[in-house]
Amino acid sequence: MWLTIPNLFTLLRVAMTPYILVELAHGEYMIAGWTFGAAAFTDTLDGFIARRFQSVSRVGQYLDPIADKLLLSSIYVGLMLGHAIPAWVVAVVFARDLWILLLSGIALRFTRFRELQPSVWGKASTFIQIMTAVGIMAARAYANPTFGWIADQLIWVVVFLAAVSAADYTRRGVGFWRRACTDGDGRVV
Repeated sequence: MWLTIPNLFTLLRVAMTPYILVELAHGEYMIAGWTFGAAAFTDTLDGFIARRFQSVSRVGQYLDPIADKLLLSSIYVGLMLGHAIPAWVVAVVFARDLWILLLSGIALRFTRFRELQPSVWGKASTFIQIMTAVGIMAARAYANPTFGWIADQLIWVVVFLAAVSAADYTRRGVGFWRRACTDGDGRVV
């Protein structure tokens, strides 16, 4: 059954996403920040309820990460449209995500590999993207130069970790591909 309470919280997060994007595009950083906080709370809540009451569903396992990626991507687009971050930063973040999606698609299509787990670098990249977005919203909402300086520095960390995690996923993908295409003696199958 797909209509579970955790999935409803995930769908609520999806429904909040366009509102956050529009508020950011219009420079309403305080409203967008608080709404993002509420959306993040639904993410925590859906995971807690799913585990606590054993209501994990196959739909939820796919829907939750899609909702998370949709929310974070929309925040970066909104920040760009609101002139809070340059377009090239959004391009780097999206390029990384599209590269990982392409690698995953190739793995799913041409190999038996089905364990698409995030790497440590991928998790670090996502975490920094979230912290940077929060920092930018806080700096803009409170017109705080210290927050602004920190957010400006974090943008460079976002770019660095996007590149490192893309390279790490590529390395892991090539390694798996080589193992899948050779037998135990290293000969091509």
